[in-house]
Amino acid sequence: MTNQPRSPTLTILPLPRGVVLLPGVTVPISLIDRPDVVSIVRSFARRPRVPKPVFIGCVPFKSPLLSDDGQQLIEDRTRPANELDNDHIVPPESASSSDLFRYGVLAKLSGMHSRHPSDITLVVDGLTRFKVDKVTKEKPFFEAAVTYLQEEAVDSDNAEMQDLFQQLKQISRSLILLLQASSFPLANNRSPLLSRRLQLYITRKEIEDAGVLADFLTSMVDATVEERLRVLSARTIKERITRVIEIFTRQLGDLHGNIKITAITTTMPPQGLDINNLSRKQRDALIRRSMSSSGSSSPFGNFPMGAGYSENGGDEEEPNELEELKKRLDDAKLTPEAQKVADRELKRLKKMNPVQAEYGVCRTYLETLSEIPWTTVTEDQLGVETLKRARKQLDDDHYGLEKIKKRLLEYLAVLRLKQGINADLEAQIRKVTEEAKAIKDTKDDDKESPGPESDVETTKIQILQGRRRVDKSPILLLVGPPGTGKTSLAKSVAVALGRKFHRISVGGVRDEAEIRGHRRTYVAAMPGLIVNGLKKVGVANPVFLLDEIDKVGSSNFHGDPSAAMLEVLDPEQNYTFNDHYVNIPIDLSKVLFIATANSLDTIPPPLLDRMETISLSGYTTVEKRHIANQHLIPKQIATNALSEGQVRFSDEVVDTIITAYTRESGVRNLEREIGSVCRYKAVEYADANDSSNVQSYDPNVSVSDLETILGIERFDEEIAEKKSVPGIVTGLVAYSTGGQGSILFIEVADMPGSGRVQLTGKLGDVLKESVEVALTWVKAHSFELGLTHDTNEDIMKDRSVHVHCPSGAIPKDGPSAGLAHTIALISLFSGKAVPPQIAMTGEVSLRGRVMPVGGIKEKLIGALRAGVKTVLLPNHNRKDVKDLPEEVKEGLEIVHVGHIWEAVKFVWPEGHWPGEQYGGIESRL
Repeated sequence: MTNQPRSPTLTILPLPRGVVLLPGVTVPISLIDRPDVVSIVRSFARRPRVPKPVFIGCVPFKSPLLSDDGQQLIEDRTRPANELDNDHIVPPESASSSDLFRYGVLAKLSGMHSRHPSDITLVVDGLTRFKVDKVTKEKPFFEAAVTYLQEEAVDSDNAEMQDLFQQLKQISRSLILLLQASSFPLANNRSPLLSRRLQLYITRKEIEDAGVLADFLTSMVDATVEERLRVLSARTIKERITRVIEIFTRQLGDLHGNIKITAITTTMPPQGLDINNLSRKQRDALIRRSMSSSGSSSPFGNFPMGAGYSENGGDEEEPNELEELKKRLDDAKLTPEAQKVADRELKRLKKMNPVQAEYGVCRTYLETLSEIPWTTVTEDQLGVETLKRARKQLDDDHYGLEKIKKRLLEYLAVLRLKQGINADLEAQIRKVTEEAKAIKDTKDDDKESPGPESDVETTKIQILQGRRRVDKSPILLLVGPPGTGKTSLAKSVAVALGRKFHRISVGGVRDEAEIRGHRRTYVAAMPGLIVNGLKKVGVANPVFLLDEIDKVGSSNFHGDPSAAMLEVLDPEQNYTFNDHYVNIPIDLSKVLFIATANSLDTIPPPLLDRMETISLSGYTTVEKRHIANQHLIPKQIATNALSEGQVRFSDEVVDTIITAYTRESGVRNLEREIGSVCRYKAVEYADANDSSNVQSYDPNVSVSDLETILGIERFDEEIAEKKSVPGIVTGLVAYSTGGQGSILFIEVADMPGSGRVQLTGKLGDVLKESVEVALTWVKAHSFELGLTHDTNEDIMKDRSVHVHCPSGAIPKDGPSAGLAHTIALISLFSGKAVPPQIAMTGEVSLRGRVMPVGGIKEKLIGALRAGVKTVLLPNHNRKDVKDLPEEVKEGLEIVHVGHIWEAVKFVWPEGHWPGEQYGGIESRL
């Protein structure tokens, strides 16, 4: 060993407790919590000339069961137990010289490895043994005077040595073969390939390498610390081999005593028997017979034999579960096609081993089939009181919404009539069947062959069965602004029909598989939203709410979800809806689908064509007042722990909240504001109650209190003027948010100029065009209106006009202010004021005709609230007046006009116009 250090002292590194380094073995040593190792590395780094390679002495901890020279202490077995407990308390970095074994191994520092910045290991390779003579230094690291133990030459002619060496090789190969055959892992989890390499390595070793082989084999087996220390302290090769043989003999004895694998593995099934064709019960019985013949437990230890195995007799649990699954399938009343598939899959499941991956997939599929309501339905109790009860339910839950209520009552009426017709047909079929049975019994008694009468009866039954009325539920689409009660209306429909309700949110769905399901070939496949909904409700005729259908994703690499909805929502196709996971036709024709949307623009035309659209416009102020008094206020009073009578809202207060603090189509913000008022009153009541002065609490809410509770008014309400000024006309407007309307003042002023027209008030293009049309008509008829003295005179020759609409921050657009602009221009040029209690709306054409406009309901409610008494409407809007609330009809005088001249005559009935010979008759040729 020419590279060994010749210094009489050697740097000593205590090994971690339980680790013994032998020559020819590599060991990693962690630097975590090892300041002594760090000090050793630094000391080598500070040296001016660091030797290559770097050597260090590795010494293990001594064992209280061994003496200093490695001899086992037999005479005093009880004393070292306490010492062993005390030794465990001493960590390696705090060890003293008395804690170290007297033998060690000279090692070479081969490198440092780091898997993580905080986890650094020092790798050492064992070279040769040494004996510690004296420890010369302990801090900050150990140094000791050592004596190197040189390997003695092996006498190859020594017969005893040859026998020991051959015995070592034979017993080591036997142990490796036994471990490999019994499927037990070797130490450190070595693979079968490594086992074969070990056998080859052992075979090639000669007797000269007996010491090296003994050290190597000791590191390969699961030896105790004491056994390794004894091998380390063995000075002669003969003694070392003897101790290694003792270790291997003990290992073989332990294995032979614990496992009997050969008897199990040799018990094979009869020749020609195909195990795959055996049932689960037969396979388990075969395994049990094999185990009983070997007189052994399972070679897999505590590993489970499968979901159906038990120690008492085997197959108690799994057959019961399979029988339960079969019973659930029978109770589900599957369709013939579904029953065929279920029987096939159940047969496959019985032959499957539960540990197979396909077992769980097949079982989950069968459980899904058993949970789908194939024929289970909610029986509709349609009696004499059905329509009355449904109408009351809808009226109690929602105010207004007459169109949707009417449509649902129509569906109920048709359903009831179909049920009556089918009941009559069933009675007729029953009667014909009994007659046919009586004729057949008579023929049998007379021993006559069946005649043509039986064929006639059969034909009658078939005809009657063909007359049965099938219930195809409508597919409704409720379109309206947010907060108008579309979702809650669907729930009320389910209650009114007495059916189960399920909501499916399809907004944001981007994957077609979410609608149709995943194919079973995919990992973690599952049914789609429709089938999952049917599983949850458990009946085949529920009410399904498809919420936010206008927000379904468009075509992408995941498919087109909106196209997948075509089959779901098509009455002619959905009775054979095919989910990719179930892969069996499912009847959806009995499901009442109600879809909701905020806009029709994003719904594909083919999908929109399959649904019956019902529009829900925003609530008017009158409707909101009713909703607040009947629903929102009682709900918020209960929510905020108040009782009836502790908060009182007057109609004036509710109207103020609606008009001054909210401007929306629905009632969500209105409910929030009412909740704010209730919480404010709850605080007042709690304070009064805590101070024992409940009498001072005032439950009434006044208009003046709203500014304190809700803050300043967010929206200003226009009020009709008291005085009239030429050029000022009151128009009508419906807000784009829907549900509310108001009045809008049209202001026109003239000044000297050259005919320029200036428009302000954030007007849209359509509104600007209506001003131009109105000005053109006034200029064309200025002589007839008495505004000029000559038919060829231009009324705008020496003047300019400025048209303004107040509330300039609010965008305004639409053609409905054409009539108001025309009357305002005539008023300005003639100097005649328009009465402030008159408001008007309507589009005008160049011929002077007044065209119909929208939003009549909202506009007239807003006009009544603003103090207007008379409203001018186009003739074609007569039909819209029928839908107005009674209080609006009674509070407003509604005048219909078809031409501008009619409006002029009504506004200024006492005025004289040169063109008043106009008779209101216009040629249509």
